[in-house]
Amino acid sequence: MMKLIQSLEYLPLVEVSIFKPRAMKLIKKIIYVIVPVLMMSSCEGFLDKTDPTVLVVDTFYKDEAEIDQAVNGVYALLQDYFNNQWQFTEYISDNTTLQFNVGDRGQGPSLEALEYWQYNAGTGNISSLYNNSYYIIANINTLLDKLASSEVNQQVKDQAIGQVKFIRAYIYFDLVRFFGDVIVIDAPIQNPEEAFLASRVPENEVYQFILMDLEEAIAKLPESYPADQTGKATLGAGLTLLAKVQLTLKQYSESLATLNKILPLGYTLLDNYGDFYLTSNKNNSESIWEIQYLGLNTGGVNSSFIYTFAPRSSNGSVINFPGQDGGGWNIPTKEIIALYEEGDKRKDPSLKEGYIDQSGDWVSVPYINKYNHEHTVRGATDDNWPVFRYADVLLMLAENINEVNGPTSEAYGYLNMVRQRAGLDPISGLGKEDLRKAILKERRIELAFENHRWFDLKRTHSNSELIDLLLKHGKAEIESPTTDRGGIPFSNGDYQIEEYQLLFPIPADQIRINPKIRQNPGY
Repeated sequence: MMKLIQSLEYLPLVEVSIFKPRAMKLIKKIIYVIVPVLMMSSCEGFLDKTDPTVLVVDTFYKDEAEIDQAVNGVYALLQDYFNNQWQFTEYISDNTTLQFNVGDRGQGPSLEALEYWQYNAGTGNISSLYNNSYYIIANINTLLDKLASSEVNQQVKDQAIGQVKFIRAYIYFDLVRFFGDVIVIDAPIQNPEEAFLASRVPENEVYQFILMDLEEAIAKLPESYPADQTGKATLGAGLTLLAKVQLTLKQYSESLATLNKILPLGYTLLDNYGDFYLTSNKNNSESIWEIQYLGLNTGGVNSSFIYTFAPRSSNGSVINFPGQDGGGWNIPTKEIIALYEEGDKRKDPSLKEGYIDQSGDWVSVPYINKYNHEHTVRGATDDNWPVFRYADVLLMLAENINEVNGPTSEAYGYLNMVRQRAGLDPISGLGKEDLRKAILKERRIELAFENHRWFDLKRTHSNSELIDLLLKHGKAEIESPTTDRGGIPFSNGDYQIEEYQLLFPIPADQIRINPKIRQNPGY
């Protein structure tokens, strides 16, 4: 696992091609990838360096160790990516909200804009999501290009290709669900002047590209790795992502067939739900893929989720350091707290409804508890982020079987495996529609605060149904806020959402740079 947290200097420019599945060929185009300023600062003069002790792209990738380092560099980029995904998947949904900060309105145009659905083409967090996604893709494309001419062992090359094509498919899967039509880039850039020829391709073509990447990745990914490489993408991770893509496309029979290939791979549910999240139990038998962090210091490989999620003014009562407050973001809503059934063993590991402050008083500000574990360095936690768990596979199996064959005993069996672990009574006797709703509710609780909710809502509801659900949630928050607002009323536009906002806007800076990139309707 240690190898996965090594970092690497990255190139800011990549050659690309635009994928055209309708013609079943690659038509070479060029696009300039806008890279965040902080990332660019680490790359200044990279191509001009001649010091033989400095890594240079043209002389790198020559042996197995350097290939491994380059692949680990891609994994390192995912640490920053997953540090921020909660904003766009949990917080924007009905699962979480914010602890209103009366004295500091600095996050109004960014984080609060996402919570209250007041985002637009100038919202900085959405721009960062877009840019960071393409930055990861750019580095993958460079690695794949260099692998093609590398003389290293073919098995080494194949494993590297499988891993990074899996990651590229994952990033594109996020992009297409967030933005709809997107630019597809599959090779490094060489002539930035031709960048302005690029344009977005339709969603269905993006999905074709994702499926092609996954087909190759799955053919090359191993079932497991040596202990010092734990955390890398495996065959199980590839199959899980493929099944999720197929489920999103409502290809239920295909998704079911893919999921059945995961069952013999040896994954199991842990006996105790909370044990999955322990930092002493990383990459356990229920884990299919998780993002690796190391909390030894604040050198960039640590996580810090609880510092973002803990209540403001908690003053060391939640994070066990004297005087330490949290950010007050991604706070569980009253709605999701109320959904937990009596005796559900998942509730306590997942969230707390408040805390006892330093004076011994109860403070009723809820917070996510999954990523709250003891650590030795202030600001540097050791928590991994779970991406795919076996429980997710079981619930997808139940969903697919119900869609293909109706509410069979097999569908109930997979659903009730998850419920039994939670200490809950089994479900039976429902019709197809009611079982569909029960599975979605179970996913909401079982996978709470793990970046699934927004995408689950989008794939299981029509646009009008989802708008109705979100407006109902917003109305409930306005009438009875999860956290106190200090007497500050909601703005007129808060919790008002229209159908066009179910896709994020293409960042305004991208439109300015390349007018051929059309904006999503409504923005």
